[in-house]
Amino acid sequence: MMATPGAAHVALPSEDDRGTMLCPVCATAFAPAGRQLFCSSACRHTAWRRVHRAAQMPIVVPQGAPRRPLTVYECAVCGERAVGEQYCGNCQTFMGRVGLGGPCPHCDEPVAIVDLVELLDKP
Repeated sequence: MMATPGAAHVALPSEDDRGTMLCPVCATAFAPAGRQLFCSSACRHTAWRRVHRAAQMPIVVPQGAPRRPLTVYECAVCGERAVGEQYCGNCQTFMGRVGLGGPCPHCDEPVAIVDLVELLDKP
């Protein structure tokens, strides 16, 4: 391949010469000696501790809360509502889900949050 006249010749470093590199721990530029990856032994020890500490700490995922005990269901046939029960004992059919809710603190009837929000929206 011929160089174009007037083009500057750029010297590329050889594959063995890495020049300067950044320390992966402290991001300091340094000239590595041999297969050196870190700028100092302190950074090398820090990296070792980080790798081995991460392997020791287990990841704990919290369990999800079941929604059925907090869900209000309504029978399509008789209109009866229940909290946490999907089967209507009167009609012997499965009930449809209304939404999250619970028993009313005043009358102990099942009330869904959707019902309460609809009451707030009415003038």
